[in-house]
Amino acid sequence: MGLLPLLFFSLLFSLSSADISEKLGVCYGQLGNNLPTPSKSVELIRCIRAKQVKIYDANPKILEALKDTDFRVSIMVPNQLLVNISTTPGLADRWVRSNVAPFYPRVKIRYLLVGNEILSYSVADNQTQFALVPAMRRIRSAVAACKFHKIKVGTPLAMDVLESSFPPSNGTFRSNIAGPIMKPLLQFLNRTKSFFFLDVYPYFAWASDPTHINLEYALLTAKNITYTDPGTGLTYTNLLDQMLDSVVFAMKRLGFPDIRLVIAETGWPNGGDIDQIGCNIYNAATYNRNVIKKLTAKPPAGTPARPGQLIPAFIFALYNENQKPGPGTERHFGLLYPNGTNIYGVDLSGETPASEYPPLPEPTNNEPYKGKLWCVVAKGANKTQLGSALAYACGQGNHTCDPIRPGGRCYKPNSLVWHASYAFSSYWSQFRSVGGTCSFSGLAVATPKNPSFGHCKFPSTKLV
Repeated sequence: MGLLPLLFFSLLFSLSSADISEKLGVCYGQLGNNLPTPSKSVELIRCIRAKQVKIYDANPKILEALKDTDFRVSIMVPNQLLVNISTTPGLADRWVRSNVAPFYPRVKIRYLLVGNEILSYSVADNQTQFALVPAMRRIRSAVAACKFHKIKVGTPLAMDVLESSFPPSNGTFRSNIAGPIMKPLLQFLNRTKSFFFLDVYPYFAWASDPTHINLEYALLTAKNITYTDPGTGLTYTNLLDQMLDSVVFAMKRLGFPDIRLVIAETGWPNGGDIDQIGCNIYNAATYNRNVIKKLTAKPPAGTPARPGQLIPAFIFALYNENQKPGPGTERHFGLLYPNGTNIYGVDLSGETPASEYPPLPEPTNNEPYKGKLWCVVAKGANKTQLGSALAYACGQGNHTCDPIRPGGRCYKPNSLVWHASYAFSSYWSQFRSVGGTCSFSGLAVATPKNPSFGHCKFPSTKLV
């Protein structure tokens, strides 16, 4: 090959890889009422040696704090705007001019994500789901019109976009979205040389079936446990690689074998509710440190289906966020406590050897809790929201709240917290077997301590 063709090839390669960084990032969520300021948070992000930052909006205070730093930044268009952006001429342009132009290029915005997990089962709004790709096209056009050529447009998706993920070679997108949404989405990503942004959590896969999935395999610590995919002969040594490759094969099945992956979120909870298995500091530190080691390896490790390929990634999350709804694990994915101290030692550069970290507390909940539990009001629960949660619980099931009505055996003491605790326990005892949770948007917590008093006996749930 002559010198000029060689130089041209090298230039093409450098341009095609310009948007890919081997430096890991962190997800900076803001669902807490006790979190540090954006400027202090930027300092803390430096301390854990992250080089990329993902936020879930285009918060101007955070973007202002990120000006003139070396962080590569990912911002997001909120879910609720997608339908209007997809149908209203000029709205995408106005959004980009208002939320991107004031900061770019002093903020190194590299990813503009449209919506968050729009295609998950939990998003029941078909209109929003079908608006996703049209909204992405309009946002991409607005970015191009502003000549922001270094910004890639994408959307983060969860693993539940697959209807089959095992074995990995059988990876298949859900039939209701494969043709009408996933294929146009993949065409867009392929045409614009963007990425498939994936939220991937081995924790949830393992916790849903701890009997058949080995914990060490999920934590990337297994020494003698492997799985060989019968369809490809590829051998897997950890659950993360299996999950990533199942998406690779799902894309290939639709005719797109080469779209690069970005891990938009991954992590492991450092705590949770008493009925949630394996959520502890030991496992969280072990998983995240092993993921960091894997993803910062030189040369890149890749996956069995894509050996040697670099996978950019963001660890979820910067803080434990006390206002996130859902089970307790949702509020315990942080690398840091809200006061800025480390929950455990972590270095996102991958340069700190494991031997330099202090010992971790031994895990105590790697086996399912067995015994009775009650669902009561959590400490510090918002009293304004508690009334609505009480009304909801009492409106479900049969005679759920009869004992706390006036004259009932549990009516006294006549307090909101007492009545809500009874209602939550009664609701959970009836509905846990069909998916009911002790959460109530973070207002409730499971406890092994029986709250019954006198003649008032609280219904319980027994875990076996």
